[in-house]
Amino acid sequence: MSSARVDYIAPWWTYWLHNFPHINLRFQPADNSFQPGDENYQQSLMFLGCVAAAGLGLNLLCLAVYLSCLCCCRKDEEEESKKPNSCCVTWSAVAAGLITCVAVGVGFYGNSETNDGVYQLTYSLYNANHTLGGVDSLVTGTMGNMKSSLHQHLARLDEIFATRGDYVQTLQFMQQMADNVIKQLLGAHTCMFPAYFTACLTFLISGTFLTLTSPVVFQGTSDFCVSPDKYVMSQTKGIISADIVHYYIYCNQTLSNPFQQPLTIFQRSLTTMQIQIQGLLQFAVPLFPTAERDLLGIQHLLNSSEASLHQLTALLDCRGLNKDYLDAMVGVCYDGVEGVLYLCLFSILAACAFTVMLCAIPRAWRQIACRERDYDDIDEEDPFNPRARRIGSQNPNHTNMHSFCSYSSSMGSQNSLHPPAPAVSNAPMSDYMNQTALFGGNPRYENVPLIGRGSPPPSVRWVPEAKSFL
Repeated sequence: MSSARVDYIAPWWTYWLHNFPHINLRFQPADNSFQPGDENYQQSLMFLGCVAAAGLGLNLLCLAVYLSCLCCCRKDEEEESKKPNSCCVTWSAVAAGLITCVAVGVGFYGNSETNDGVYQLTYSLYNANHTLGGVDSLVTGTMGNMKSSLHQHLARLDEIFATRGDYVQTLQFMQQMADNVIKQLLGAHTCMFPAYFTACLTFLISGTFLTLTSPVVFQGTSDFCVSPDKYVMSQTKGIISADIVHYYIYCNQTLSNPFQQPLTIFQRSLTTMQIQIQGLLQFAVPLFPTAERDLLGIQHLLNSSEASLHQLTALLDCRGLNKDYLDAMVGVCYDGVEGVLYLCLFSILAACAFTVMLCAIPRAWRQIACRERDYDDIDEEDPFNPRARRIGSQNPNHTNMHSFCSYSSSMGSQNSLHPPAPAVSNAPMSDYMNQTALFGGNPRYENVPLIGRGSPPPSVRWVPEAKSFL
């Protein structure tokens, strides 16, 4: 397990945030070590929050000034309609859309990373509490059995073996062994730190949730992630033995288990008591049959205590709690801080997109209004007006009127409108044209059926030339 410690290396973004200048409210440099109880460090975090708030206020102020100037210093409508600046509005809308899409993607990724970090932290907290709760349950259960059940069995056996001094001395020796076991377990229980270890992890999870909403705690969490071991060691100083904290934080094979001595004494005491009980069952029961029940009860209690000893030895090994500690650090400092970093980037991009949209919307609205006014000035009776075409397509009862114009070759002017031509002959087109040429010379095109045409062609009339008889 010596390589477990190197698994945690503070990520580069925590070093980058940790090296960010720490300045107190008196504009003096402050120590960037994670010291939440130090006044200068608290002021440096407050100064960072003030800078973020000032940046937000400056952005809002610039937007307010821009919108005020846009409303008060607007151009003349005619000049604006003559030179529409639609290109700027279009590119602004495109930029706002692209920034919004990028911001949404970054936000989803940051939220996913933050959620993974919080989940890993809570899972590690659950495992650590389960381990420490199991240690507490085993210790208290074993001490309770030694104090109550074993004491009752020994008291009854003392009455039964009252006539045999050697058996009574054996019982007294077993009582001393049981008291020694209780003493060792009590000392190990007081040295354990389930409450404080849980409080440390609760601090970490609270810091992660506060990081989601506060850049101040975000900076503090980054400072903590650079050297978490140092902070834990400083906070446990004078409360828990440094050997115990060092053993569970680093979990190196070169470090000895601080609970190895009480566990060894516990094991030896149980072994000695089992040997004594086995001898009494072999030699005393034939003489005192009534003692068999209590001796078997003590033997069963010692067997259950030995099973609890093996479980306790496994739980007190550093590998379990050290893994939970490293998983919690990875959840907070890798996934958590990275996710919140992306969420901050999402906030910046969203603010930029919002600013661009606020700048583009007034101009876009003005151009839409100008186009509406241009449409209002167009004659709706004009057949080439797009609006008239839309009205005609929406109103099936509206019929289109066709214009029939005749032109004179001699006058060159447009005559009045004529109604549609009467029905023409059903003869083929070639025969009709030939007959017209025979009787009138040139054909009269206005009498030709207008097949597949939108408007009639101009009419051409033939005038014979005057002949001279001179």
